[in-house]
Amino acid sequence: MFLVLGSILPSKAEEAKMPDHGEWARLLSVYLTEGESGEPNRVGYGALKANAADHAALKAYIAALEEVAPESLSRDERFAYWVNLYNALTVDVVTDHYPVASIRDIRISPGFFSRGPWGRKLVTVAGRELSLDDIEHGILRPEFKDSRVHYAVNCAARGCPDLAPEPYTGAALDAMLDEAARAYINSPRGAEIGDGKLTASSIFDWYRKDFGGTEAGVLAELRKYAGAELRAGLENITAVSSYRYDWSLNDAARPGDKK
Repeated sequence: MFLVLGSILPSKAEEAKMPDHGEWARLLSVYLTEGESGEPNRVGYGALKANAADHAALKAYIAALEEVAPESLSRDERFAYWVNLYNALTVDVVTDHYPVASIRDIRISPGFFSRGPWGRKLVTVAGRELSLDDIEHGILRPEFKDSRVHYAVNCAARGCPDLAPEPYTGAALDAMLDEAARAYINSPRGAEIGDGKLTASSIFDWYRKDFGGTEAGVLAELRKYAGAELRAGLENITAVSSYRYDWSLNDAARPGDKK
C-alpha cells in the first residue's frame, strides 16, 4: 500500500518551517552539465563523490527536507518540495554507489530479483519512511494528478527527462513543468519521427494511464507540447510505432562526453 500523508497534521512548530533549496541550487550549478541539441543533462557523480564536503552538503540538504512538514505548504510549494526531494535523493544514491553504468545496477531495493534503488526506504518525512517509489507513485502521481510530473522527476538515466538545472519552486512551478515537458517531447528521447513512423519514450507506454489511458491520449500529449517541427511531423501520425528508453547513466564522465 502506498502512503497517504494528507491525514498527518503538522504541529505549529512545523507549520513555520519552509524548505530552503539554496544548497541544492548551488550543487546543481557545480555538478550539472546541460546537454545540447536534445542531448540529456548530465551529472558529475564522480566529481561529487570526490568532494566529500559537497556530498555531505547534499546529504544535509536532504536531512533538512526531512524536517519540513509538506502538508503545511501550499499546493505548488508541496509539489516542488517532493520533486526536489526525489531528485536530490536520486543524485545522492547514485553518488553513494558510483561508479555504475546504470541506476538499475544499484540493487538495494527489497526482493531477491529487484533492480535499482527505488524500493528502498531512504528518508523519513512526517514520521513515515519513504522510498523513491513512495514519493513518485504514492504521492506525486495520485495527489497532484498532473502528467507533467513525469518530466520533472529524474531517474539518472539518459532516456529520462532532464534533471532541471535549478530547483523547482512553487512560484515558478507551472512554467518549469511546461518547459520540462517541451524540452523532453521535442528531443529524440521523448519523440522522434523517421520514415513516417513515430518512436516515443517508454514513459508514455509505462504510464499511459497518466496520459489519458489510450494511445490517442499519448499523441494528444505529444501534440500539446510539440514545437513546430515535431507538430508538422505528427500531422499524419495515428499511432506510436515503437517505444524505447536508454537506461545508461546520465554521467558527465562518460567516454567522449565533455567534463
